[in-house]
Amino acid sequence: MHTFIKSFLFLVLIINTVAYGQDRFPDGTVIPEWFHNTEGVHLDDLGKKYVITDYGVINDSTLIQTEKIQTVIDSAANNGGGVIIIPKGIFLSGSLFFKQNTHLYLEDNGVLKGSDDISNFPVIMTRIEGESVKYFPALVNADKLDGFTISGKGTLDGNGLRYWKAFWLRREWNPDCTNKDEMRPRLVYVSNSKNIQIENIKLKNSPFWTTHFYKSEYIKLLNLTITSPKEPVKAPSTDAVDIDACQNMLIKNCYMAVNDDAVALKGGKGPHADEDPNNGENRNIIIEDNTYGFCHSALTCGSESIHNYNIIFRRSTVDTAHRIFWLKMRPDTPQTYEYITIEDIKGSVRSMILIKPWTQFFNLKGEKSIIKSSAHNIKMKNIKLTCEIGFNIVASDQYKLSDFTFENIKLETPNGQLENTESIENLVLNNVKIVED
Repeated sequence: MHTFIKSFLFLVLIINTVAYGQDRFPDGTVIPEWFHNTEGVHLDDLGKKYVITDYGVINDSTLIQTEKIQTVIDSAANNGGGVIIIPKGIFLSGSLFFKQNTHLYLEDNGVLKGSDDISNFPVIMTRIEGESVKYFPALVNADKLDGFTISGKGTLDGNGLRYWKAFWLRREWNPDCTNKDEMRPRLVYVSNSKNIQIENIKLKNSPFWTTHFYKSEYIKLLNLTITSPKEPVKAPSTDAVDIDACQNMLIKNCYMAVNDDAVALKGGKGPHADEDPNNGENRNIIIEDNTYGFCHSALTCGSESIHNYNIIFRRSTVDTAHRIFWLKMRPDTPQTYEYITIEDIKGSVRSMILIKPWTQFFNLKGEKSIIKSSAHNIKMKNIKLTCEIGFNIVASDQYKLSDFTFENIKLETPNGQLENTESIENLVLNNVKIVED
């Protein structure tokens, strides 16, 4: 009987391993069951339903109705909570601030659209580009909330065209202008929160970053469609998902096609960024079963990033992205990228992996020497790609690369050669095939 029980438990372990593809993080720790539970939001569990058109908001795509919509949110919060429902129609707004026990639901063909006038977004203390500063909030904001959800079948539309045109005009006038110089809001910003779920909706045309999560934990992004154009007007800095000093996050079954990075791991910048309590690491992040259209990179470490640990990117298809994996190494910031696994990827890209110094807006802030960084325990396996170059790895005294594994990889490239891996210490190559196309 004892032998039977042991055999049964072993069989359960095998079934779970097959079902979930990988049951451990790259450092060997067991992945908690939380990451395998993708149950959707139940609208009836969210409390009273507040359909905004029942509270004086009208279906008019030309009228800014920020104050009226915010009043509905505040009323729900003051009466025990509930779900704010955006019905069929287009509703224009500036920044909205959700409160504890309030939620957002977008009905099919319901659109919450951001104003293209920056004056509808007040200047407040917020987090942007690795710094805590005064800047503009997002269209949808959630701070210090437990259990906030966004769900439905509708759309969050950032209405970004006017902002994009203004950005490129400013960049033409001043090539050194920063991303923040042209004043632009984000689409969704969640900070200092936990147990967050955003599912099924479409997010498009963000003026700046599309979704930004800061110092939050237990976040699930499920079945989202996140897009911004690369033409005829490029949508600058419209990252699909920015993860900034967060832990325990799942991004699953999403489509991302944006004119910047799809998923970017951030956390702070500057010579003493690791000592600043406003900054932090990203830990235990799983990104799986997604599809990527055009983007600068499907997964990027940086550019404002300190420590990324236990990151899994798997079971995905990439179409016309510039690259799968990009390590941006800042010479003005201490960075450690470790225990990262990229696996079961197919599609077409410009390069499979890119590692190089990142010097945009370089600032040592009085320090005399560059800051050394490292990347180690990086694994890429079970990958089949058509690409221009497989390994685009720039050697530099600025950082140390070690303990990389490339396994079961087939690349079709014009040059048909394995190059640019000489700077990696303890490199393992196992069944890597480079085929000239």
